[in-house]
Parts: sequence; structure tokens; C-alpha cells
Amino acid sequence: MKINPATEQKINDIIEKMSLEEKVLQMFQMDKSAHKEAYSELSKLNIGSYLSIMGEEVDYLREKAKKTKNAIPPIFGIDAIHGHSLKNGATIFPSQLAMACSFNEELIEEMGAATAKEVNADGLDWVFSPVLCIARDTRWGRVDETFGEDPYLIGKLGAAIIRGYEKDGLVASCAKHYIGYGEATGGRDSYDTEVTLRKVRETFLPPFKEAVDAGTSTVMTAYGTLDGTPMTAHKELLTDVLRGELGFEGFVVTDYLNFKLISTKHRVAANPAEAARLGITAGNDMSMNAVAFIGAAIDEVKNGNIPEAAIDEAVRRILRVKANLGLFEEKERMPKSVIACKEHRELNHKLTRESLVLLKNNGVLPLKNAPAKIAVIGPNADNIANQYGDWTFTSHRPAEEFAQIKNDYYTVLRGVREIFPSSEVEYALGCPVCGEDGADIEKAVRIAESADIVILALGDELSQNGEAKDRADLELSGKQNELLRAVKATGTPVVTVMVTGKPLCIGEVLESSDAVVQMFGGGDLGGLCTAELIAGKFNPSGKLPISYPRATGALPCYYNGYSSWHWGKYCDVEKGALLSFGYGLSYTEYEYSDIAVSKTQVHMGESVKISANVTNKGAMAGDETVQLYVTDHYSSVMTPRINLRGFKKIHLEPGETKRVSFTVTPADLALVNRREETVVEPGKFTLYISPCAPDFTYEDGEYARVIEVVE
Repeated sequence: MKINPATEQKINDIIEKMSLEEKVLQMFQMDKSAHKEAYSELSKLNIGSYLSIMGEEVDYLREKAKKTKNAIPPIFGIDAIHGHSLKNGATIFPSQLAMACSFNEELIEEMGAATAKEVNADGLDWVFSPVLCIARDTRWGRVDETFGEDPYLIGKLGAAIIRGYEKDGLVASCAKHYIGYGEATGGRDSYDTEVTLRKVRETFLPPFKEAVDAGTSTVMTAYGTLDGTPMTAHKELLTDVLRGELGFEGFVVTDYLNFKLISTKHRVAANPAEAARLGITAGNDMSMNAVAFIGAAIDEVKNGNIPEAAIDEAVRRILRVKANLGLFEEKERMPKSVIACKEHRELNHKLTRESLVLLKNNGVLPLKNAPAKIAVIGPNADNIANQYGDWTFTSHRPAEEFAQIKNDYYTVLRGVREIFPSSEVEYALGCPVCGEDGADIEKAVRIAESADIVILALGDELSQNGEAKDRADLELSGKQNELLRAVKATGTPVVTVMVTGKPLCIGEVLESSDAVVQMFGGGDLGGLCTAELIAGKFNPSGKLPISYPRATGALPCYYNGYSSWHWGKYCDVEKGALLSFGYGLSYTEYEYSDIAVSKTQVHMGESVKISANVTNKGAMAGDETVQLYVTDHYSSVMTPRINLRGFKKIHLEPGETKRVSFTVTPADLALVNRREETVVEPGKFTLYISPCAPDFTYEDGEYARVIEVVE
């Protein structure tokens, strides 16, 4: 966020001319679809922002604002979670969880810049992205919107996409949901998060610090509560920490109707007036779509319960973002031709390839020669809505807007037909994702019996992903496991493609399939890139940003938990995750060797280097994500078994060796103590360079070296 003295003076001059009512209207964002009657009246006034309005109406509202007394332009917000995804015909990138599998900051920054261009070309200014929530309980419905389970990875990828959004001044980004939203008890959306402020600082705050440092213009407060206090009313975290400690200078917007929910659901405010007082004095600047906020805030100022200076400061922050976007001038937009342009499609192709993760391969892949006959089977083999996942025009816009899909999209079925043009491709649904209908299983078996290979696309559907769609059971729904067993029984090799919004319990899938590919919301090109992977057109490099549970009852199962669990497992399932963070297979083999540290004794405040050779031992070139982890042996408070502290993606030709090194800084060794201070304590640490999250150790090993920090 840029602070320009001349701009600040201009903003002060505008505020001095504004009435109290005009100021409060700037603090309001309206969703037309939710308040059609109020919209006709409020749109005549100069309100601060509009939500999810696209097309010619944007220009109409801008022109109306120019004719008001102070001619303050509105800011238009849109949920652009993986591309300008609410617009039919715009580029739909892989979901945020999918793109996290790439571990590729550069590509994700480019994706942010491409999205900014498409959003700007459509006349909009503000994207509600990235989601910086930590997905450690995968029952939660919004896992697909996150970058996974690790704060370090989330922070780095979130900062990358923010740089992409904001670097050309086309749109403002919005880091959300502040804070601890994904950690709500039981994976229950918008419920209470039962953690301490020490835990907030240790686990949930670091990604938001990265976002502020990267220059995010806005932050959104979460729906939920933290230890019983609604985030909308949490002055310590919104004002003291976010603004005071992190130095955030943009504006804070509530999530949808939060000013209403603190009365109606959280019940910490008896009426809209009390809700307005709590929210504004806590540090919220804009109310998303709670119409009663307007009158309540005005009355509370007039009654002396809210200082008008607090209103002025909120408006100042809102106008600062608008000024930085150039909205007070006649700003030239990107041309409409950038929407779904060739360059963005090529970028989407690269990112989608890196978003796919090969989970199992017994040697059946890649298919070096095109099979004579391919059976494509399964409920997600030809369902673009399920492949897109949540927060696209197929999930969040009126059905008439996508009766005809304008995107050139590839399901798995279309991808297989295009990549294997000489093969006979036969398709059967098999069964739906949900429900007990298995009428098509017999057809699936017939075509599997006569095929050389089966490509079986299973997974979940839109009704099982998204806001307020938390799941109590993460097993494959409907008759999908029955379909898998029937197809497997034919003896034809089975390549299973999991098209899901999040990790499911896929133990039987892994056991019964010859190969398994994970697609977390593949966007426009998920099916094409999956077929290319199967054909060996590229070497898969995706790594899991999230762990897979062995059973729903074994949640949470994130990799960086504590070592204090008695016996370390449930009595009725095997130890550990089914698939752990950082895991992903390749068509080649990488060998790690000659790990070394620059020194084994490190003085407080010093850094240390760790390095290793990584060699491609196979016959195919590939990209490997080399990962750095840290274990603190003993400390004044419990620390996680291991923590990711770095990653580098390298390209290796067959037989090539590269020396990969990381600098481990004091911050990488720090903890948050009982006084909520971030400190480094003397003692021993294990540093690892490895291909995925390792089993933690207190000894030197294949991937590990022990150092000691001394006073």
C-alpha cells in the first residue's frame, strides 16, 4: 500500500466536505441480488462499493457516481478465486488447492496478473482473493479454496498471487479470511475456533504477515469467532495486531452480512446499533451487504457512541485504496480481448500440468503406445461443473448465465479423445457421485472387459464442496467404490483420476488401481492435462499441499502436529496419514545425497546453510520440488514435529545432478513462547532436505543434519 502525501491531502479535503451520512455510505458494500428493493434506492446515493455486478451495469453505476456531490467512485468487488471465475467465458484456472500442488510461486504470480487483467477488462477493481485459511480439518467445506495445510507454503503462495494481482495497479487484492476461520471446531463452517492468541501468532498469523508485506490492499474478516469473540468485533487482532504490529494500511471489509451475524448468530450484540459500534471500533472499515448497518452507524455517531473520527479514518482508508487504483481519474481499462486470450490459456496449460499429482503408479504409466481401445468410465469423466469446483459461474451464477458454456473446456473424456486420436474411446457413467443409482455399472463392466485400459474418473461434486457444505464422511459417496470393484474385477488395468475439491479417504482406490492421478478442481484444461500426463506428454511434478486421512475419524492428520500423542495413532487404523504433505510421484527417480551444513554450531542470531545433491537417476527429464524442514528438539513450549521452512523447484535432465542449498535464518528456528513473543531458544535442531515431509528425527540421517544453537 503506497502512502502519497499529495493523495492523502486530497483525501482529507474530500472528507472535510462530506456529511456524516455520505461517509457512512462509503463504508457500505451492496449485493444487488440480495437487496433488490433497497438497491433501487441506495444506488441513487453514492455508496462505497458493489458486489458481483458485471457488464454494462458497472459503467452505469460509475456514471451515476460522477453526478453526486463529491463524485467519489465506487469500487466493484468480485470473487475471483481461480481466475475471473464468475464470468462465463473467462479463463478458469485450477482451484487454489490445485495450484498449490505446483509449489511454483512464479507461475502463481503470473496467474494473479492474468486474472487482474481479465477482471479489469470487465470493469471491476477488486478481487476477494487469496484465501489464506489453513485447511487442517478436511471435513470443512471450503478446503478447495485454500493453499492447503501448511502456514509457510500458504504465506509464500499467497504473497505470490498478491504480487500478481497488484503489480500493475489493475485491481486490489483481498487477503481472507482473517483469522483462524478454517480451524473451526469439527470442520464446521463459521463456527468457533478454540485456539489461544499464542496459537494464532504461531500458526495462523504468518500467512497474513506475508500478505501485508506483499502489499495486499484489503483484508476480509472471517465469519467465525475466535475463543468466543467474533472476528468482526476482535479489536486486539484487527487493530492492535493487523494494523499496529503488521503495519497494514489498507482497509478491512467484513465477510457477507457479518455486521448482522454478530447479532443474529453470535449474539454478542443485541441490535444493529450495538453491532455497528462493536464492529467499527474494533477496526472494520466496510460492511458487506448488511443494510441495517447504514442507519445504525449514523445513529450511533449522533448519539455519541462512535467517535466521528473513527468514521473518518475508515473512509480515509477506503479512499486511499480507490486512489491507488486510479479510480478518481479516467482510468484506461485493459481491452476485452485479454479475457481468455491465448497467452492466458498457455499459462493455464502450464499451471494445470503442474497442479496434477501422481499418487500411485505400478508401471502402467505413461502409456508409451496408444491403446487400441480405452474405456473412460465414471461420474467425473465428463462433468465440467464438478471439475471446475466451487466459485465459478456454474456454481454461483444464475443457471441461465451458463446454459451455454462459452469456455473451451476439457473434461477427462474430451482430453482422452483428443490426446489418443487413434484409439477407440468408449464412455460409461457407471454411477453418479451421490445416491444409490448403479444402473450403468453393467455397461461400465462391459466396456472395461473389451478395453486395453480403463480410465476411471471418481470423486466428489459441487454439493459436497463450498461454503456451508462441511462433510461428516469423507469416504467415496454413492456407489463409486462398488463401481471401482466391478471394473477392477475385469482384470483390465485401471488408471483412476480423482476429481475432487479436497482429499478424500481413498485407501481402496490406491489399493485397487494400477495408477492414481489427483485433480483438485482442474479448471478449463484439467481433462486435457490429465490425458497428457497419462500419455507421457510431460513428467508429473505436482506435490501434495495437504495430507490424506486414512479414515474420516482419523482427522485432523496434518503433517506438522505434535509428538505428544500417546502411542501416536488410533487403535483401529495404521499410523500417520495415508498420503502426507509434500508427496508426489514422477516418471523418473530422484536421488538425494551428500547432505551437508555449513556449521554444526550456530550462535544466536546467525544463519546456517544446508545443501544436498539431487540427481535424476531415470531416463526422463523432470522437475523436482526440493523441500526444507526443521525440527526443534526441546523448547519451552511444544513445537510441531517438523515444519516446512523452504522449497525450490529445479529442472533436471536425465543423469543430471544439481546442488541445492537453503539458508536457514533465525526466523526459521523461532517459536512463539508463553508470553506471545517470537524468539529463538538455544538448543538442538534437525534440518532436513527431502522430497516430502520426512519422519522426524533427532539424529543425522539420509535427509537430516543436526545443528546446535548456542548463546
